[in-house]
Amino acid sequence: MRLLLLRHAESLGNREFRLQGRRDFPLTERGRQQARALAGRLASAGLTTVYTSPIGRARETARILAGAAGVRPRREPRVQEYDFGEALSGLTWQEIREQHPEIVAALLNDDSEFPRYPGEEGRAAFRDRVCPAIREIAERHAADQAVAIVTHAGPIVVFVIELLGRKYSRPIPFSVDNASVTTVEFSAGGSPFLPEAVLIGLNDTCHLRALETGGAK
Repeated sequence: MRLLLLRHAESLGNREFRLQGRRDFPLTERGRQQARALAGRLASAGLTTVYTSPIGRARETARILAGAAGVRPRREPRVQEYDFGEALSGLTWQEIREQHPEIVAALLNDDSEFPRYPGEEGRAAFRDRVCPAIREIAERHAADQAVAIVTHAGPIVVFVIELLGRKYSRPIPFSVDNASVTTVEFSAGGSPFLPEAVLIGLNDTCHLRALETGGAK
């Protein structure tokens, strides 16, 4: 079974360089174009189920994707984005720089630990929420051809890091772009030569190339 971890398309918060977290921001027109391109890319993937974070930008992306696949999106609260706390969520990076310069300083240093955010969820709690949820979905659909989860950069990062056996610390050695596809292949029967789950694609955005060059309307 192939599990497709999809980051939502571009939101207004992305466009305005905001720390979105759990805050709701709609997709931009460019984001809706990205979501349609993503749906076209996955039209032949054999999707049987589309799960989505309950946050609006993910749900809007999932509706476009699921509509093209002929399925109804299913909400999964455990794959929503990291909760950065009320004090910071929704602020632009310029506003954070002005109101919380100590956090920006911590982000710019070489410390491997993540900065502390007032009222945040906590990185260990985040990992313990996201990773079991994704594995449960994979186990539930072990006999299916492909299943998609429309989520956010944070959940994709933490799951891939765990899958690769890396420490959840800074710096994160890869990017997860809007409307990207990260693919994990699960082996139903198991193999003596391969682990149960193999990362076969990371941050694939080739379906967005025409948008970036102005070829799509």
